[in-house]
Amino acid sequence: MGEPVSQDASAGVVPLREDAVASRSRRQRFEPDERRKQILRAAIRVFEEKSYASVSTTELAQAAGVTRGLMHHYFGTKRELYIEVIRVLVTVPEMDEVGSAAGSVEERVDSWIAGFLDFIERHGRLWVSAVSAEGFGGDPDVMRVLDEADDIAASRLIEVVGLGRFESSEEDLRAMIRAYGGVVKAAAREWVLRGSLTRERVHAMLRGALLGIVREALVWDA
Repeated sequence: MGEPVSQDASAGVVPLREDAVASRSRRQRFEPDERRKQILRAAIRVFEEKSYASVSTTELAQAAGVTRGLMHHYFGTKRELYIEVIRVLVTVPEMDEVGSAAGSVEERVDSWIAGFLDFIERHGRLWVSAVSAEGFGGDPDVMRVLDEADDIAASRLIEVVGLGRFESSEEDLRAMIRAYGGVVKAAAREWVLRGSLTRERVHAMLRGALLGIVREALVWDA
């Protein structure tokens, strides 16, 4: 059999390179969810290297290996894509994504904090920019994403420390966990941006604060 061919109006039958055929086949096999993840991963890499303002839509599309039209299909504007990047970065991972759910409360807390700090370390300044809504101060869509992320973080941390059974003090507990989130963000800024805290010091501080909330919750439930 000969090489695959395509029809060209000006030149007649033109051989197609096998790698071009394979590339087209690979593109066709991408499911929408996987394509969306591909664009998000590429956007995170780009925004880790450059500020939001200095990145063009064309650059984002090229980094993802897609057309601008396809990127627009999945995410709309550059702003909407960046808001989705913020959502991905600020949403606290589930326990099984960053640590072990087994062991004592202290062991689970240590495991979760270690995994979470790994996550922050991978994304560095972009994570700090995301949780601070840098360049988007007061934007209602960004504020909504950050508020939702705080609520998700509260639920997942309550699960980590095993306090989900304390229904009588749930609202107070969630408020304390959300306040703890502010400590996490401030500590990360000192560590990542200023270098004024080591990772070990941040871990110890976050561990002590979270276990303090656990002890307070136990007093409420007594």
